[in-house]
Amino acid sequence: MISGNESCTAGLMPMSYLTCLTYILGEWTGVEHIEDYLSYAVYLLWVFLPLAIVFILPGGLVVLFYTSILLLHIYKRKNELKEAYSNDFWDGAKQMLATLWDAHGRIWHGYELHGARNIPEGPGLVVFYHGATPADYIYFMARLLIQKKRYCHVVADHFVFRLPGFKILLDAHGVLHGPKEECVSALKKGCLLAIAPGGVREALFSDEMYTIVWGNRKGFAQVAIDAKVPIIPMFTQNVREGVRTLGGIKILRSLYERIRLPIVPVYGGFPVKLRTFIGEPIPYEPSLTADELTAKTKAALEALIEKHQKIPGNIFRALMERFQTHEKDD
Repeated sequence: MISGNESCTAGLMPMSYLTCLTYILGEWTGVEHIEDYLSYAVYLLWVFLPLAIVFILPGGLVVLFYTSILLLHIYKRKNELKEAYSNDFWDGAKQMLATLWDAHGRIWHGYELHGARNIPEGPGLVVFYHGATPADYIYFMARLLIQKKRYCHVVADHFVFRLPGFKILLDAHGVLHGPKEECVSALKKGCLLAIAPGGVREALFSDEMYTIVWGNRKGFAQVAIDAKVPIIPMFTQNVREGVRTLGGIKILRSLYERIRLPIVPVYGGFPVKLRTFIGEPIPYEPSLTADELTAKTKAALEALIEKHQKIPGNIFRALMERFQTHEKDD
């Protein structure tokens, strides 16, 4: 009996390694013309590889989040004694993670922050448009901490607090659940606070037209009125070209409205150019009602979008903007 390896080299003309492998598989499986099946499998691989990549790339952000969580656990373990006596225990960890995320923003997106001078010295409520992921806000927070030594707290959706392993990350950054009283209290203490009124619904179901999806939400405006602080509008250019969602599928929208969990698939993770623009503050006016302040804030955010975003958004154009050699003016 002749072995598979011997049969590959038998005869006047030796076989190539690929032909040899095909021969061995055919002998082992007993399938005739197995090379035709393998050719078809390779063809399918090439066809679906780009599709697989665009769904896998957003996982890089998940890896970065859990890398941050791991670093926080290491930091906490190495500073257990300091935790018992220090009020600013997480300051070093925040600087560490800010450096990590800022590096990611610079390398992957050529991230730029414009209009930081519009952020007041004291407390303020930053209101921003929510992309498919919160990565642009994290880049903003990191750059602000590095450049201005200012930290910006944020209000997150309730489901974020149920994500496995995220508790230490949320505790370290002082992320708020969002009750009005808690937000007002943080602002009265002099904190800078950020909120996306559209929340998860805007993240999942807005699109390349950059439509603001706030519904009837105006609680953020009442928070600013009660705390007597200005509202600072903020928008990140090309944020929906970096990662997109399949939120246009009606059944997914209906499912979200029933269970309120972000199960809509996302795709992308493209290294598009990201620029965050901070608009001029809307000062506190005691005569303004929550409805009026909401309308005023929405108009200011829409003005930022109109000024800095080409509608509809285009992934290829956003990728080409990475090759611009100069930073855009504020």
